[in-house]
Amino acid sequence: MGIHLTAIHYVYLAFIVFIMALLIRRRDTTMICVAGIFALGVLATETLAGSVSGIFNSFIYATKELMGTIMIISIIVAMSRVLIRTGINETMVAPLTRFIRTPAMAFWGIGIIMMVTSFFFWPSPAVALIGAVLLPVAIRVGLPALGAAIAMNLFGHGIALSGDYIIQGAPKLTADAAGIPVSSVMEASVPLVIVMGLVTTIAAFWFMRRDMKNGKWRDELISGKSAASALTAGDGEEGETVIHPRVRQWLAIVIPILFLADVAAMFFLKLQGGDATALVGGTAVFILITVTLLAHRNQGIEKVTSYLIDGFVFGFKVFGPVIPIAAFFYLGDSAFTDLFGKVLPEASHGIVNDLGVALASSVPLNGAVGAVTLTITGAITGLDGSGFSGISLVGSIAQLFAVASNSGAATLTALGQVAGIWVGGGTLIPWALIPAAAICGVSPFELARRNLKPVLIGLSVTTVVAMFLV
Repeated sequence: MGIHLTAIHYVYLAFIVFIMALLIRRRDTTMICVAGIFALGVLATETLAGSVSGIFNSFIYATKELMGTIMIISIIVAMSRVLIRTGINETMVAPLTRFIRTPAMAFWGIGIIMMVTSFFFWPSPAVALIGAVLLPVAIRVGLPALGAAIAMNLFGHGIALSGDYIIQGAPKLTADAAGIPVSSVMEASVPLVIVMGLVTTIAAFWFMRRDMKNGKWRDELISGKSAASALTAGDGEEGETVIHPRVRQWLAIVIPILFLADVAAMFFLKLQGGDATALVGGTAVFILITVTLLAHRNQGIEKVTSYLIDGFVFGFKVFGPVIPIAAFFYLGDSAFTDLFGKVLPEASHGIVNDLGVALASSVPLNGAVGAVTLTITGAITGLDGSGFSGISLVGSIAQLFAVASNSGAATLTALGQVAGIWVGGGTLIPWALIPAAAICGVSPFELARRNLKPVLIGLSVTTVVAMFLV
């Protein structure tokens, strides 16, 4: 195919294999990614100073690429904290509780409310935002605490996070690594997210009802009460800030209307990617400032900063491990030339593209093999319990297979994203399940065990569907 592979290509591929091996063994991949950046820098610049500088510059590059995502998540979390402390979140979801009258309605009701909330707030804040209010209602109508945790988990950390259509953090990471538009990945992910969501939640509900009828259900409660207060209150702060009931009711109506207006604006103005994220982020900042000033009055100006600091601490805590990993995988595309100069062959279109072209000329590949590979790769990258740290790798491998087999890069990228987020985003790895488990007072290990079979069934069916779409 006319592409000459150099030592840089082989070293990049070798480090991808090392990273995969570490992920399988559930070890952290940050150090190996830094080593990979250094090794590529040595080959490209042939100087110690250039390769060492390349590590820092690649971090800066990755941070610039991810900054929009980090900012929106931080701001959403900051806004969520003030809504929780003022009780506005409780007022917002209270009308929905009257419709929850049976265990089945509680399961699907909590799940759907969690999914919608997670699209706007992300699952971790959303768990605290609605769990404390809806959990007592669900238990009262006969849904076990573990059943409520499963619903919140699968619909929030599964369906909502794997699609991430509003905040667009996940598709931004995978699309950048695959070198395709964010909108392409989002469009391709719609049928996959729907299939995965329906199959997994229906299977989980069926297994729950079957075991409850057979007397095999174990709730595995770890405490007599939920840990909502621990999740919702700040360190050393009171659990709730007083705000006038009538003002709280008005805000509980206005805030959802503002976000619905954002969604309408996205459709009518055709806003996508960074523009859509900016609209949601700006609205969240406006809500944060308004509610904080109303709630804290004379201390409002200082409290706005305090809530923003809480949000930024959360955002960088989530993305701290992602930046070095993303920095390595961005080198597979245009970032390499930007950081180390034009040292690749003249006909090169980036390291990953070159590897894909070379693979196509030597190995017969097809869409079906690519779909299975991307599902397995996505699942492996999720084993570290952070659905986001490995999905850059998924995007790179999707691009490689798409070039090699002439199949749909967007569909393969979306499939890997769905697999990576479902496994690592908080449905199967126990340490990633802690928010939902804690809010319901159940064991995260039992929650992971209950999710395992439905998620594996869902991934299998979704992979088969993807084979027909690539």
